[in-house]
Amino acid sequence: MANSKRKDPLRILFISIEGNTRSFVHKLSEYAQKAHKQDENIRLVESIEVSDASGEILMKDPFVTFVPTYLSGGNGIHNGYTEIMTEELRFTLEDEDNYKNCYGVVGSGNKNFNAQYGLTAKHYASKFDFPLIDLYELRGTSADVERVYDRLVAYQTEFEKKLEAFQN
Repeated sequence: MANSKRKDPLRILFISIEGNTRSFVHKLSEYAQKAHKQDENIRLVESIEVSDASGEILMKDPFVTFVPTYLSGGNGIHNGYTEIMTEELRFTLEDEDNYKNCYGVVGSGNKNFNAQYGLTAKHYASKFDFPLIDLYELRGTSADVERVYDRLVAYQTEFEKKLEAFQN
């Protein structure tokens, strides 16, 4: 498990349509809480779920975004990509330039959809010019939780170092 000198939480902005993303974020939070009890330097997880009823959300601190893949029309690659049901998250990233404090995206989907697996997250990474940190399938496994948590710690730590250098 990655370690950090700072105790700032991992901030997650996410949208969950069928509950899979919410379940994964919840598992991440539980994993961090359990580890934090053994080592106070382990980052906890704070999350905000975006929905049509969220209203305006302002993200001032570094965060990561989680997005499931929901598409309509075409195959999403060669003949059309229409994001459906996750647009509210994209709007939230665009609002007040929230995306500037986002250090990456984690995507989910169903591997049965082949090339479309994680495609919405890949499009977010391209559109907002931040890294695709990881992908996991559906609700994810415990191995996915550990891997994604460690990657989030590494990415947020690096992002914070860049911010600190920029501010000095």
